[in-house]
Amino acid sequence: MSNKDVNTMKISPKVWKNGELIDWNDARIHVMSHVVNYGSSVFEGIRCYQTTQGSAVFRLREHMKRLINSAKIYRMDSGFDLDQFCDATVNLINESGLEECYIRPVIFRGLNEEKPAFGVNPFPNPIDSYIAVWQWGKYLGEEALENGIDVCVSSWSRITSNSMPTMAKAGANYMNSQLIKMEAILGGFAEGIALDDRGYVSEGSGENLFLVNDGKLITPPLGAAILPGITRDSVIQIAKDLGIEVQETTIQRAALYLADELFFTGTAAEISPIRSVDRITIGSGKRGEVTKLLQEEFFKIIRAERPAPNNAEWLTFINQEKKTVAA
Repeated sequence: MSNKDVNTMKISPKVWKNGELIDWNDARIHVMSHVVNYGSSVFEGIRCYQTTQGSAVFRLREHMKRLINSAKIYRMDSGFDLDQFCDATVNLINESGLEECYIRPVIFRGLNEEKPAFGVNPFPNPIDSYIAVWQWGKYLGEEALENGIDVCVSSWSRITSNSMPTMAKAGANYMNSQLIKMEAILGGFAEGIALDDRGYVSEGSGENLFLVNDGKLITPPLGAAILPGITRDSVIQIAKDLGIEVQETTIQRAALYLADELFFTGTAAEISPIRSVDRITIGSGKRGEVTKLLQEEFFKIIRAERPAPNNAEWLTFINQEKKTVAA
C-alpha cells in the first residue's frame, strides 16, 4: 500500500501499534471497546516540519511526556516509556515517506474479547497504544496566520478541573470542545473561546489564548482550567527571550474586546491572530506587531534557523544525526 490522498491529504500507509507497525487499514477496534462507549482515551498532537537541516519533530519529548502524564492521571499504564514512544515516532515517520506531517499518538482502553466487560469500570479492559501520521495543513486555514480569524465567546463553559482533569489531554474532554467549536461554526465564526466556571477567560476549543496590552503578553494561568500547552510554553519562553514581559493572570471577558492584540497558540493552530471577538474588532483588525514578531521567531526555531531559548533541544531530527542549530 502506498501513500494515498484523501482530499489531497497524504496519509502514512503504516500505523504503530503496541510496538509494531501495522497497515493503516488494520488499525481498527471493536465497536464495544471501552473507549467507544466511555471515552477512555488520552492523546497528543505533534508536528514534524521541514527544516533547513531536514525533517524534525517539534518538542517531541515534551509532548510524549504529557501523553504519559495524561495516561497516569487515568491509571492507564501503556507499558511503554518516554524513549520508546519517541523512537517509535521517528521510525514511523521514516517509514511514512512524509517530510512534514501531523503526529497523533493515542492510548486507550479497548475490549477484552475473551472476557468482555461492558460497564463503566475500566480495569478489566486492555490498554492499547497507537501512533498515526499524516500530512495536515493549517488548522484554522492558510490565511489565518497572517489575516487573523473571527471568534466568539462560547455559551458553553470550560470543564472544571475537579470534574474532569483539564491537565490531561483526554478524549472525553473534547466533547466539551466540540460543543464550543460547533456553536462557533454555526454562528459564522472560525473558533470559540470558553470561560471557566468563575467567568474568567480559559481557552479555545483546542488552543491556548494570549492577549497583548501595552507591549505586555498576558495569558490565563493553569488555574483557569486550561490545558498546559506545549506551544503556549514555547511562546512564553520566546517572549521572555525577546525581553517581552509575560503575565499569567485571570482575564475578564471584557478584556478580550479591549486588547491591543489577541492570538491563539497550539500545535495545530501554531500562532494564529484573532481579528475580532463577538464581532468587536480587536486592535486594528489585523495581525499585530507583537504577534507577528512572535510568529517570526517561532517559525525560525521550527525551521532550525535559530536556536530555541536557552539553547534547549526543541527539534528531534528524522533520519539523520542530531543537529546543533547555530546561533
